[in-house]
Amino acid sequence: MKLKFWGVRGSIPSPLSSRRLMSKIQAIVQQISVSDLQSMDTREKFISKLPKWLTSTVGGNSPCVELSVSDNEIFIFDAGSGIRELGKELINKKSVKIHIFLSHFHWDHIQGLPFFDPIYNPNFEIHFYSIKSDMKELLSRQMQSPFFPVDFNAISKNFHFHVLQEGQEILICNHKINTKKMFHPDESIAYSVESSNGKKIIYATDSELKSNDFLVTEENKNFFSEADILIIDAQYTVEEAAEKENWGHSTFCYAVDFATNWLIKKIYLFHHEPKYDDKKIFSILDSARWYARYSLKKEIQVELAIEGVEEEI
Repeated sequence: MKLKFWGVRGSIPSPLSSRRLMSKIQAIVQQISVSDLQSMDTREKFISKLPKWLTSTVGGNSPCVELSVSDNEIFIFDAGSGIRELGKELINKKSVKIHIFLSHFHWDHIQGLPFFDPIYNPNFEIHFYSIKSDMKELLSRQMQSPFFPVDFNAISKNFHFHVLQEGQEILICNHKINTKKMFHPDESIAYSVESSNGKKIIYATDSELKSNDFLVTEENKNFFSEADILIIDAQYTVEEAAEKENWGHSTFCYAVDFATNWLIKKIYLFHHEPKYDDKKIFSILDSARWYARYSLKKEIQVELAIEGVEEEI
């Protein structure tokens, strides 16, 4: 399996603004010295020592994660604005079977679908999965007049809709997919994918972790325990999580606690707060790593979900 992030922000797309870009440039200029400019080597050495929030960006697209499972078959988790860029890459391929797993139907998780090029190409077979029996209607609403010029029903000839039940295991391309409801307004579904060689990845966006998620039940154990990778909602700071109880999102320390509880090897903090700049989000990563190492004294691997990041699993 090969994982790639195409959209990592929560709630609404938040592209890097000119103001924030200028603040990065100003911060770099303030640190540079004449000796840093003497040669290519000194320039590269200077750049390599800069903090990551200055030399990169987590990205501004709303949720979309790709999981390649074969040369001509891919899984896509959610259809936020990040799916537009993924579509531009896929459209150059002759034939790919696409499986789109929807966590829920809040707009930030479906708003990119009308701009996903493969839906307009009959050579692509596209399968949608959700626990909502009316998913076709829910998806079509955002493409109805006066909101969008192309009607969903006019392009859905090659679409296939699969209604899932919580806990129902399905097999696609020799990969086991399972589902579990998480706490979020209007319900959000977490997906686990297990390959034929036993590697397991869990996608759990828009999840406000509750005490029952930590209980050692057979259901929880089968779904969460010893996953290789967990992609987990960590939108809020601790203070925000307290202020916005039951809004349906979590914080980095809950995510680390949760991963530790279930012996998960690696987590990606996901669904980043749209008002936070790169410096703030990277500081959350630092806090999460400190919390895991010094508070919990665990060696769990903690990373940020960053657009463009790929990982073989």
